[in-house]
Amino acid sequence: MIIIKTMNIKFIDLFAGLGGFHLALSQLGCKCVFASELRLDLRKLYEINFPNVRIEGDIKTIAPQDIPSHDILCAGFPCQPFSQAGKRLGFSDLDRGNLFYNITSIVEEHSPRYIFLENVSNLKGHDEGNTWKTIKSELESLNYKVAEPAILSPHQFGIPQHRRRIYIVCENRKYGELEGFSFPEPKDVTCDINDIIDFGETDYQHLKDDTRHYLAVWSSFLTQCVLHNVEIPTFPIWAMEFGATYEFEDRVPNSLSLKELKSQLGTLGQPIKGSTRAQCLSCIPSYSRVDVEKFPKWKIKYIQQNREFYKNNKDWLDEWKLQIADFAPSYQKMEWNCGNEDVEPILDDKIIQFRASGIRVKLPNFSPALNLVGTQIPILPWIKLPAESLQPGEYGMGRYMTVHEASKLQGMEDLKFGNEQFKLPVSRCYEALGNAVNVTIVRLIAEKLLRNELN
Repeated sequence: MIIIKTMNIKFIDLFAGLGGFHLALSQLGCKCVFASELRLDLRKLYEINFPNVRIEGDIKTIAPQDIPSHDILCAGFPCQPFSQAGKRLGFSDLDRGNLFYNITSIVEEHSPRYIFLENVSNLKGHDEGNTWKTIKSELESLNYKVAEPAILSPHQFGIPQHRRRIYIVCENRKYGELEGFSFPEPKDVTCDINDIIDFGETDYQHLKDDTRHYLAVWSSFLTQCVLHNVEIPTFPIWAMEFGATYEFEDRVPNSLSLKELKSQLGTLGQPIKGSTRAQCLSCIPSYSRVDVEKFPKWKIKYIQQNREFYKNNKDWLDEWKLQIADFAPSYQKMEWNCGNEDVEPILDDKIIQFRASGIRVKLPNFSPALNLVGTQIPILPWIKLPAESLQPGEYGMGRYMTVHEASKLQGMEDLKFGNEQFKLPVSRCYEALGNAVNVTIVRLIAEKLLRNELN
């Protein structure tokens, strides 16, 4: 590993989370002189991992002049205002979207040589590009050269996780204009999730019987596809459309009268019943109850595709769909993200993730992005469980990804998640990892940025 010549390069770690920026830059010999993190439990954990660093809470309550001088300002500022998974309010999110201006206030006070920011990839296109234009304009007005940002993912560098993030790098024009700097180039590499798996691990989250049942039923769906020589759909499978006849193209259910609704079939082809419109609407899938004039094209397309699939395979789907009648709506949906070319149509060797959008199935090359929602932990069905770890009557294959394995994906394998006095709950560990910056990518960028300071 390349090491900085001296310890004179100082940085601050804003919205620090688990300390991804800290880990990356300290590996290069830089010194953290200040950190801030809103959440108390993560501040406690930060103190455990980085005991000699001053860490404060809400950045909005800290006067810029009370922050030590520094050479690099690092910030993985809150991404939810710009995320596709959130409300995408951007700067209009009064609680989090305007925190960018706390960063600029610190920059105005201290004029660090470099600014190093990370956020969700959607930031660049948010509000038709106006959000990024605002950020760039603000930084340039403070006399910074702003590089064209890069959108990078760990899987492009051999790390088995798909996690696209935007990286923003700036240099104070007093020192230079990023001469010779370029972001690390993505590589054409093959990833294997098995590289980060601890196959002998006995401390893991066990799969519940219900979870195994859901997977068994969807496995039988794949088996039926093979038996009937049917290609597994690569569009999202919405099984609740199997047998449904409610209107969705020219009109939406919310615009129908009570009489019109009762003349149609709802979820899984069941009759729409009720004495009120609300009762009748409860008989159709929740995604079709929205009060709009017309469904978006993508939703119309997915419903069309699912109804066509049912029409062509009604002879065996009518019996199969009875098995999912009592499933929660999100478990009545599946996303087969594996393609069909040279792929065995089974779940046992795929990465599984239970999401609000459905049960997602993907190849075991790299993990989906670690998610802020602790319930969406990837399932690894092919792992043989150590005999000593099994509960009475438990099936000996398959478990969730462990916290330590997830930390490897983020380059945080040496991070401590607690000590004798304090431990971060397991669910919060996953959430925090889902919100963390990737240490490996940050280090690669920092090496390029600080090339003149390196041996």
